[in-house]
Amino acid sequence: MPQAGAPVFAADLARALEALQAPRVDIPVIQPAEPFLDMAGEDLRRRIFLTESETGESLCLRPEFTIPVCRAHIAENVATPRRYSYLGEVFRQRREGGNEFYQAGVEDLGETDEASADARALSEARALIAEFAPAASLSIVLGDQSVFEAVVAGLGLPAGWQKRLIHAFGNEAALTTMIARLASPDASATPDPSVADFLAKGDAGGLEAHIESVMQATGYSTNASRTPAEITARLMDKQSLDATRLPSASLDALKTFLALDVPLDCAGQALADFADHAGLDIRAARKQFEARLAALSDRGEDLSAMRWRAAFGRPLDYYTGLVFEISAGEGDAALAGGGRYDRLMTLLGAQQPIPAVGFSLWLDRIETVRAQP
Repeated sequence: MPQAGAPVFAADLARALEALQAPRVDIPVIQPAEPFLDMAGEDLRRRIFLTESETGESLCLRPEFTIPVCRAHIAENVATPRRYSYLGEVFRQRREGGNEFYQAGVEDLGETDEASADARALSEARALIAEFAPAASLSIVLGDQSVFEAVVAGLGLPAGWQKRLIHAFGNEAALTTMIARLASPDASATPDPSVADFLAKGDAGGLEAHIESVMQATGYSTNASRTPAEITARLMDKQSLDATRLPSASLDALKTFLALDVPLDCAGQALADFADHAGLDIRAARKQFEARLAALSDRGEDLSAMRWRAAFGRPLDYYTGLVFEISAGEGDAALAGGGRYDRLMTLLGAQQPIPAVGFSLWLDRIETVRAQP
């Protein structure tokens, strides 16, 4: 049964989740902090409530469910495909609302038909919101991290810039800043004079030896920080990225892509038209994108009532493909959100890659919508 203080509809919601062939899993409130700090993303990291065990282990109050559900699945070493549901409190600082609130959701692990699993996650989230907030006029927006990655790769950017842009996906301000830098490299970003000559010559060996000597002279322990080799690689990578300028045609293509915002039933054609006009070969990403659209249609979802925004992402670092949010109106806080996170299971210790997708529901926001006349 849901805990005391949960919304009045929580018990019914828990039963509805289990009816989706997703048995309830209980996740401890106290969690090791490291997986969240390493994999959840900056937006969540700065909101976590941290503490420490008697042995010095960094711990936190459970800030979300996806990572601990995946860790529990790996620890139990059970076969896939496997679905889990959850309902309980999470603890993180928020700009609006309390810092302790209830979330519920489903994690779908190991389903190899990714398009079908994506469609099921979105469809189930929408149906649950419609069931428990029937008066709400829903706004549904989708993005796709894998399509963005394919576009960035197709533009021929250095790997370091690709990594930067992908990391910023969904953060409009950060992407705008990066695109501006690609248009006009920062000439003022001059390195420290002590390393400038090494960087100008591309002398990685000399730079590494210099950094090591400085660290030894100052008594700086390499065990407590990056090694000289790591610092050297970082400095040389930064120097290369700061000097990179994106050709105007590529820059225009990136801006055009990020401006795409169309009803979902028009998204396949819009993406195809963009790729053809930009001369980008993103066939693999398009194929998966179109398969998801077909799977949503097969489930009876109204694609014309949803939107695809090419720049839309969610502030969690582990997403790899589909991302979506469902709200009670344009610009309102999300009632549900989710997406695909195929890399997370391996990063958490799974021996083999496990495809994964899921969604979460914000129960306090649903309760607010239910109370509206």
